[in-house]
Amino acid sequence: MIKIACHPIYAHPLPEGHRFPMLKYELIPAQLLHEGTIGPENLFAPKELTEEYILSTHDFAYWQQLKELTLPVKEQRRIGFPLNTQLVEREIRIAQGTIDGALYARQYGVAFNVAGGTHHAGSNWGEGFCLLNDQAIAANYLLSNNLANRILIIDLDVHQGNGTAEIFQNEARVFTFSMHGDKNFPFRKEQSDLDIPLADGTTDEVFLNTLAETLTLLFENQRPDFVFYLAGVDVLETDKLGKLALTKNACKQRDLLVFETCIKYQVPVQVSMGGGYSADIKTIVDAHCNTFRVAIDLFS
Repeated sequence: MIKIACHPIYAHPLPEGHRFPMLKYELIPAQLLHEGTIGPENLFAPKELTEEYILSTHDFAYWQQLKELTLPVKEQRRIGFPLNTQLVEREIRIAQGTIDGALYARQYGVAFNVAGGTHHAGSNWGEGFCLLNDQAIAANYLLSNNLANRILIIDLDVHQGNGTAEIFQNEARVFTFSMHGDKNFPFRKEQSDLDIPLADGTTDEVFLNTLAETLTLLFENQRPDFVFYLAGVDVLETDKLGKLALTKNACKQRDLLVFETCIKYQVPVQVSMGGGYSADIKTIVDAHCNTFRVAIDLFS
């Protein structure tokens, strides 16, 4: 059974400009339920993550500033919105949802977090709407509990996974791969184990051919026993913050490539949804739902 972490999102105030993109976190499960792709039994609501696992990934001083709401204003601006208790609690639950999803993926082959993909959060900073790095926390959870020995993080959001790269820069058991827009945020990049920067306007064929070749090489050379996949849909040509030119069908084919490769090599995969900022919320939701639809067709 495919399990999906979902989160209440309107239990906290957000600045006006950030409410529109947050809508997708309610609309994605609602759409999947409406069309019969999933049932209520597929959904679960994560509890709060314990400090032990936060501190396996993030520095104590940074976490204390988040918890006590004492993060300097300059650092809050780097994150993109003012800090409040509800936002911190939500990030804690998102991270726990990704841990839970990783455990479900080991059981069922794949699992999802409707939110997550907070890959701009580094060990001691937040950035780009990211406070805590959910997939990094979950990767460290698997390693510390001897549930994985070799982890591959596949980050296909339009923005580089700079926080993830920094967190694992000295961890040989985690291989970080980011394929992203070269001339896009973050403008100061970190070094992943493999970065593939893409030119503005990159189209379907170039993107998919590059990805297919890279995935085969990575799985053959790295031999991961667990995969985290960040499936941002800000690669779409309609995205307001991305600079690539992918169609919705190419985005779906991208997901298919990742999942088929995981199945071929018999590696479980946890999926966090990442970014999506097209002007039409229907485009964002449908593109994200395609990721679920493809996985459910392949893994069911």
